[in-house]
Amino acid sequence: MRVEARDIACVLNANHILKGVSMTAENREFVGIIGPNGSGKSTLLRCIYRTLKPSGGAVYLDGKALSSYTTRQSARRLAVVAQHNYYNFDFSVHDVVMMGRAPHKRALERDNAGDYRIADEALKTVGMAAFAQRSFSTLSGGEQQRVILARALAQQTPCLILDEPTNHLDIKYQLQLMDLVRGLDRTVIAAVHDLNLAAMYCDRLYAVKNGQIVGEGTTEALLTPAFIRAVYEVDAQVLRGTDGATHILFHPQAQKEGSV
Repeated sequence: MRVEARDIACVLNANHILKGVSMTAENREFVGIIGPNGSGKSTLLRCIYRTLKPSGGAVYLDGKALSSYTTRQSARRLAVVAQHNYYNFDFSVHDVVMMGRAPHKRALERDNAGDYRIADEALKTVGMAAFAQRSFSTLSGGEQQRVILARALAQQTPCLILDEPTNHLDIKYQLQLMDLVRGLDRTVIAAVHDLNLAAMYCDRLYAVKNGQIVGEGTTEALLTPAFIRAVYEVDAQVLRGTDGATHILFHPQAQKEGSV
């Protein structure tokens, strides 16, 4: 699936969060959205998966305006792993994952053996099968994030939207999650906080700062010391590993002369 955002503007409480942002993710491409905190990354994603209505511009799925789809229709095309997931009821892990099947069901249609098989497979994929009957609210933040990914996998959509998906995960599960997502053969749009993870897994990057796109390109072309300094206001060294991968080393802020 091809996803395109054209001239997205978003005004919240008189604050111009997004100022004419445009980006494209081609079919089966892994696109990363990077930028400092408060730059508008999450707001852009929320406009794409329609929990926010843009103040201007539009989102297109395979050339068709997102606004022309019903909520159920768009949920069959876009699955979301958000930063924060709260439930007012005490759902089991299995119940949460089964929610991913809802867009494929008619009103009052009961879950069937196929739905249970898909949910069980999704839990196995993220390594959470043993937790199926646990209460979601009793899980750690990292465990909850993996369950939410399983719910998105159970939705079986051609596009996956991830909002800082490795939050709360230790290094092992960060790499496992990104390896898994990379191998899905789907269009992926992800807001990524860790530039090293972005460099390892993304095909292309868009950098957002102050609600505007300030850079776009492959990780090798975009992630230079000068660009990192301009966007994040920190000094960094960019290295190429023996495997050809990009590795970024951040430098501590220089101490003032004479400080201890």
